Amino acid sequence: MENNVSNSLSLVTNVSSCPTTVNDETKLMEENANNVSFINQAAIAWNEMRREWVGDRSKRPHRAPREPTISWCATYEDLLSTNRPFPQPIPVSEMVDFLVDIWQEEGLYD
Repeated sequence: MENNVSNSLSLVTNVSSCPTTVNDETKLMEENANNVSFINQAAIAWNEMRREWVGDRSKRPHRAPREPTISWCATYEDLLSTNRPFPQPIPVSEMVDFLVDIWQEEGLYD
C-alpha cells in the first residue's frame, strides 16, 4: 500500500510541473530555447568531410555527351560470345540498355 501512495504522489508532482495551457507550453519552449542551443557537431563534420571528398562541383568542367561505345548494329553474339576483353570500357548504363533491347526482341523481358 505504501508503494501505491508514493507512486501516486510522484505522479501528482510530475503532473503539476507539466504546462496546463498552450501559453504555458510556449513559455516553456522559449525558456528551453534560450537556455540550450543544440549544435549538431557530427552533421557539421560529416558535411565538411563530404565537401572535401566530392569537391566543388561548380569548378568541374562539364563533359559533353559521349558517343555510344556499342555499335547500333552489334549483336549479342558479337559482344558476349568471346572471352576477349572489350577494346574500350563500356558504361554500365549502355550495356544495360543493350541487353534490355536484346531481351525485348527475344521476348525475355517484359
